[in-house]
Amino acid sequence: MTPGKRALDLLAGGVGLVVGVPVFLVVAAAVKLDDGGPVFFRQERVGRHGRRFRIWKFRSMAADAERTGRPLTVGDDPRVTRVGRWLRAWKLDELPQLLNVVRGEMSLVGPRPEVPRYVELYTLEQSRVLDLTPGITDPASIRYRNEAEALERADDPEAAYIDTLMPEKIRLNLEYGDVATVWSDLRVILRTLGAVIHVVKPG
Repeated sequence: MTPGKRALDLLAGGVGLVVGVPVFLVVAAAVKLDDGGPVFFRQERVGRHGRRFRIWKFRSMAADAERTGRPLTVGDDPRVTRVGRWLRAWKLDELPQLLNVVRGEMSLVGPRPEVPRYVELYTLEQSRVLDLTPGITDPASIRYRNEAEALERADDPEAAYIDTLMPEKIRLNLEYGDVATVWSDLRVILRTLGAVIHVVKPG
């Protein structure tokens, strides 16, 4: 990670955590009041150079979701809570990952970190993506923002993800990683915000 990229992560991540306190409190209360379960969801992911870490999210699924299904969200997944659907639409469930960013485990922009189960399936070429610091958003996440709906149409959603979507997302991230700059990262962040607004706008 370049000094400029790390500086952007620390500045934006730190400011986001401080300024976002009111939002954090409102979201935390909504998650807790929805079903009485934990506010946060933490899951092991694989980061740069294969280092494992625990990712932070606001919980958007039932508390026992990991035990009752695959590590993918497919279509209108019944495990997603009422508040969770709203959080996912606005990507608010991802906000706690600013903690991961400040700690250096993630960046604002970088490949979405995978669960170990899928990383173990990487080819030698695909494993190059582990040379990059994972992020909250990336070009692949923008292109495949409707991933859950696409997987719902597949006969075997997990096979479709492993054989088609995952390799394509890795390819896009490797291409972006070769040319990424602080300015291109800022453009990706703005495109992400634009995609979120487009998805949730009325009508």
